[in-house]
Amino acid sequence: MVYVTGDMHGEFKRFKDSKIKRLKKGDTLIICGDFGFFWNGSKEEKAIIKKLEEKEFDIAFIDGCHENFDIIEEPEPIEWHRGKVHALGKNIFHLMRGQIYEIENMKIFAFGGGHSQDFEFRRDSPNWWQREQPSHDEILDAIENLKKYNWKIDYIVTHEPPASLKDCLNVDIFQRLEVHTFFEDVIKNCWFRKWFFGKCHIDKYIPTKYFALFDSVEQIK
Repeated sequence: MVYVTGDMHGEFKRFKDSKIKRLKKGDTLIICGDFGFFWNGSKEEKAIIKKLEEKEFDIAFIDGCHENFDIIEEPEPIEWHRGKVHALGKNIFHLMRGQIYEIENMKIFAFGGGHSQDFEFRRDSPNWWQREQPSHDEILDAIENLKKYNWKIDYIVTHEPPASLKDCLNVDIFQRLEVHTFFEDVIKNCWFRKWFFGKCHIDKYIPTKYFALFDSVEQIK
């Protein structure tokens, strides 16, 4: 089984959710950005990561706006379910931007990154990385990957929501990024069943295909 949930920000208590506790060997949990368990490399952090590695299921996350990109992008990319990942533990994988994964006969397009709302306060600190914002080359690479699948995908997982949903979400898109334009092109050109995103920190279904996730854990099949 494959499950999707929202931002975790390094809170181990999220793994005590009743739905997550039911996951078993062979299952996959996908997090829609801001995983947050790889932040400072401290002894305490490493102890938590060790606990995550004891889980029988795979943990796969896209990057959000609050990640230590120096850590999560350090390993050389490897192939996992036909897409590229950074392996950060025996069962923990960073899903790279623009990659398409084939898990349990489902095609899942992943695209992390975005713009942090606290950018003005963090940009001059050591806790902000310019890499949080997707690059033009990553978008071009994503387009090429979608073309290989004739723009037919089962599920889309992103951190940022499509900008056209902002009125439905009652949130502002603080800075228009190139990725927002790309997402609108995906909506127009791509066939997909559902689109999941995590940035807004709410659980909300937007008919007919969009899901803002935070605490909610959704099974996809």
